Amino acid sequence: MGEEPQPGEAPSGGTGGPAPITESVSDEALRRHTGRGWAEWFAVLDAWEAVRRTHTEIARRLVAEQRLDGWWAQSVTVGYEQHRGMRAPGQRSDGTYSANASVTVGVPVARLFQAVADAGERRGWLPEELSVRTATAPKSLRADLADGGGRVVFGFTAVGRDRSRVALEHQRLAGAEEAARAKAFWRERLQALKAALAG
Repeated sequence: MGEEPQPGEAPSGGTGGPAPITESVSDEALRRHTGRGWAEWFAVLDAWEAVRRTHTEIARRLVAEQRLDGWWAQSVTVGYEQHRGMRAPGQRSDGTYSANASVTVGVPVARLFQAVADAGERRGWLPEELSVRTATAPKSLRADLADGGGRVVFGFTAVGRDRSRVALEHQRLAGAEEAARAKAFWRERLQALKAALAG
C-alpha cells in the first residue's frame, strides 16, 4: 500500500498477521514528513509518559504541541503504542482488531462505486451478504456483514480519469488471527472485483 498506509494498517508480516506500522512507514518517510524518526518520537512520548495516556490524548498532544497533521499524529501514536506493547499490530484503540485491503482498477470511480454498492452486481464478486448502512456516491460506503461478522468501511478514490482505487477496513474483529484471515479474504475478493470489472 505504499509508504503511507492508514493509521494502524501495515502489510502482512511473516506470520500472516499485520506487521507493526514502523515496518510500513519508514524512518526516512517519517523524518521527511514530521522532522523526526521513530526513535526520536518514542523519546519525545516517553518524556511525556505517554504510556499512561490514552490514544486520543497522545494524538491530540502531537497535533497541539508538535504541530503534526492528523494523519501523522495518528501514525506516530499507533507506532508508539505498538512499540511499547500498548497495542498489537492490527489492534484498534478499543481493543478490537481490523483488517485492511485495497485494489486499483481500470475504471472510473463512479463505476467502481456502483460495483460495490449495487447488491446484484456485488454478488458477482462477493458471496457474503452485506447490509449497507450508509453510502455516499462515489466516495464511501459502510456496511455490516451478516451474522455479526463485523463492519466494512469502503473508501473510493479517483486515480485519474479511467482509474480508481477502493480501500476497505473490516472492523470489529475479535483477534489477530481473525484479522489475518479477513485480510486474506478481502485481498482475494478485491482481486475478484478487479477481474469482474475488467471482463
